[in-house]
Amino acid sequence: MRFHSSLCAAMAAIAIVASPALSADDEGWTWLFKDGNLDHWIVPEGDGGHWKVIEVDGGPVIDYDARSEAEGVKDLVSKESYGDFVLELEWKITDTPNINPNVRYVLPDGTHARDIKGEEMALALPDSDSGVFLRGSSKCQVNIWCWPIGSGEVYGYRMDRSMPAEVRAGVTPKTQADKPVGEWNAFQITMKGDRLTVVLNDVTVLDEAQLPGAPEEGPLSLQHHGGYRDGKYTGSPSLVQFRNIRIKSLD
Repeated sequence: MRFHSSLCAAMAAIAIVASPALSADDEGWTWLFKDGNLDHWIVPEGDGGHWKVIEVDGGPVIDYDARSEAEGVKDLVSKESYGDFVLELEWKITDTPNINPNVRYVLPDGTHARDIKGEEMALALPDSDSGVFLRGSSKCQVNIWCWPIGSGEVYGYRMDRSMPAEVRAGVTPKTQADKPVGEWNAFQITMKGDRLTVVLNDVTVLDEAQLPGAPEEGPLSLQHHGGYRDGKYTGSPSLVQFRNIRIKSLD
């Protein structure tokens, strides 16, 4: 046992010395959050400490409680702007304290299912809501929420009835790939020109969806949603955590 321990220690020491500063998997990537600081992000002025870094599962995460006290924009915005890129991050919804009475049954073409009276069906379900804004546009939002259609959709385009039918269908997830609330999910988001591909937990939910009129460049934002008043959450709050955020430019 003594020999085994000594050998393991020696091998570990060699591995540390031989390891490059960045692994091959890190080449070309910029870490926007990994080591426990928000250096790459603009915290909303007057936020009051609601966007914060805490330790979860043995590592640092960005934690948000949907209670930002900022008077203006409450989202966490990146300091840099990006054009074409691949973005990877992990996220987790931490709680769903409210019931949303207006969750829609979204069909594959992006429209809403209707009941026998021809009215849009509304489901009452637990819901929290956040997302990632791309290129500084809230319309170019990759959704994080609890709707049956699943996360990864682009609500702003799906709900824009002026958009062609193929655009609205394209931004609607092909399947629900979310893990249960309280578990970590992984996004890979690729934006190239006006085309968006979203892979959620190794499942491609959007495949080169077109976002007509998308800005050519802009910052990323982690979305605030909902509110907090008189000791209660209003709307569907963005009770969410993020970790391991990195980006690779394709420009």
